[in-house]
Amino acid sequence: MHLRVLVVEDDPDSLELMIYLFRAFGHEALGAASGDTALGVAAAATPDLILCDLRLPGMDGFELLSRFKADPGTRSIPVVAVTAYAMPGDRERVMGAGFDGYVSKPIDPQSFVREAEALSARR
Repeated sequence: MHLRVLVVEDDPDSLELMIYLFRAFGHEALGAASGDTALGVAAAATPDLILCDLRLPGMDGFELLSRFKADPGTRSIPVVAVTAYAMPGDRERVMGAGFDGYVSKPIDPQSFVREAEALSARR
């Protein structure tokens, strides 16, 4: 299964790592460091999966999710939160907001791509 994945992450090292991992597994990976950039990339590239940090400059991941879900061109794309929010109740809050999945940071390079592939397959 070949995926086109959009990674939305403002930390350059984390963005580079996630893009590298997806490409190493044979996927096409696109990056965006802000919500505004992510909206443009998603509209132009129509990814199969969007991975989204919750703390972003300008608009946070929750606002970005609501914009993706409000747009007919992106509403059916699964959006997975990738976040350092890992306190009790955070997963439930994220999933309750409408995210299709939740991955806590730091990511585990051994399982990260496989988890994302599985979440995409449920589409």
